[in-house]
Amino acid sequence: MARYLIIVIACILVISCTTVPITGRQQLKLISSDEINSMSFREYDKFIKKSKVVEGTYETEMVKRVGESIGNAVERFFSDLGRPDMLKGYKWEFSLIDDRAVNAWAMPGGKVVVYSGILPVAVDESGLAVVIGHEIAHAVANHGNERMSQGLLVQMGGVALSVALSERPKETRQLYMTAFGVGSTLGIMLPYSRVHETEADQLGLIFMAMAGYDPRVAIKFWERMASMKDSQTPEFLSTHPTPTNRIREINQFIPQALEYYRP
Repeated sequence: MARYLIIVIACILVISCTTVPITGRQQLKLISSDEINSMSFREYDKFIKKSKVVEGTYETEMVKRVGESIGNAVERFFSDLGRPDMLKGYKWEFSLIDDRAVNAWAMPGGKVVVYSGILPVAVDESGLAVVIGHEIAHAVANHGNERMSQGLLVQMGGVALSVALSERPKETRQLYMTAFGVGSTLGIMLPYSRVHETEADQLGLIFMAMAGYDPRVAIKFWERMASMKDSQTPEFLSTHPTPTNRIREINQFIPQALEYYRP
């Protein structure tokens, strides 16, 4: 029986792998884009309804302006790759939440949330572009789908999402919230997060550059984030590589990102 299970899991891993753009890393993807987007839209709506959304302010307009610019750049990026299908079902939406947490996140399907607590660290539109580019990169690189697929495989035996939602809805929803970092730590998925963070940094720099923001400002942004770590650990940093390592890696990614930069 154990041998049969191993064979089944091996088959799942072989037939369910996709490739991350630019990096070429293979990843597990057990959930279809339609399924993950549908769940994202439901969870995003629930989150927005219970949160204090900031509307009609300069900061709100800045979040939307930067977000839409990067969203357009991402669409051009995948179009140039000949893979517009990677954004199938995306409906971009950018919200600013009145919350002191130094945090931001993005769900598949283009739902992006920025917390007001990160704005002083971002300082300006370029700094905010670092944040939004990074979070959108997580979404379009299918990092959340990958983490949730790992959870379905490890915790629920590789069952389909629809089955998991039907038979174990509470656990499945918690798995989703954990996989996408919505108000929670990454828990069991923590060992995988550093690879994701590095990929999100690399892709995020390219996206912000394509949107007309100088990717070199990312160094100053992460230096500001690093200075905060002396007194506290923002949620945005909780699973990320050490600031020193991140800044070193970003310096290596910047020449590539500058190839896409059109001010």
